[in-house]
Amino acid sequence: MTEQELQDDLSASDTLALRAKLFRGLGDPSRLAILDALLSDERNVQEIVANTGLGQPNVSNHLRCLLECGLVSRRSEGRFARYRLADSRVVDLIRDADALLALTAFRVDACRSY
Repeated sequence: MTEQELQDDLSASDTLALRAKLFRGLGDPSRLAILDALLSDERNVQEIVANTGLGQPNVSNHLRCLLECGLVSRRSEGRFARYRLADSRVVDLIRDADALLALTAFRVDACRSY
């Protein structure tokens, strides 16, 4: 079954569950830092480590998750792998979140429900 056929077969509750799973995945600060590091250009693990300040094992584990979820893609370059955002809509999603936070950051920070 192709991705499009799977998408066409999803019920509203399936879609909500998948959306929640996506946002839970994006809810990790380390994964968001990695996505931020990839907003402008592709990078190898060492460059992501330098850009984020995260440890190499942490970056590798989160990259594996982001790859499995289809948010990041990888290409080989010699002995190294270079990572990039798999879809430009990830950039849009992060920028839209930043724009929303520009309006709501104080209230989001003060929220005790999350």
